[in-house]
Amino acid sequence: MAEQKSLKELEAERIARQEAKAKKPAGNYSDDEKAARKERVAKAKDALARSVGMKGDHIAPARAALKNYLRNLNDKNQPDDARFELLVEAPFKAPPKKRTNDRY
Repeated sequence: MAEQKSLKELEAERIARQEAKAKKPAGNYSDDEKAARKERVAKAKDALARSVGMKGDHIAPARAALKNYLRNLNDKNQPDDARFELLVEAPFKAPPKKRTNDRY
């Protein structure tokens, strides 16, 4: 069986976690970055709101991608502007139809 840690060890670990969290630099964004983030959030929320009643196989994955973007807003890996525009417009553009090769 695993050994139980003493109360002192647990308290020391908790304090160490708190100190590490306190030392972690907060996300300091410039005013331009904040404005761009707010604009992107507004666009993503608007696209989600407009695509609520739509039907199609492409709608659910596109909405899931928008929700995932909003969930992971504070990640470092954000899509560039072109990729973000594709993400926002995805629910409203039907994918091209697949061509079948039935020529017999």
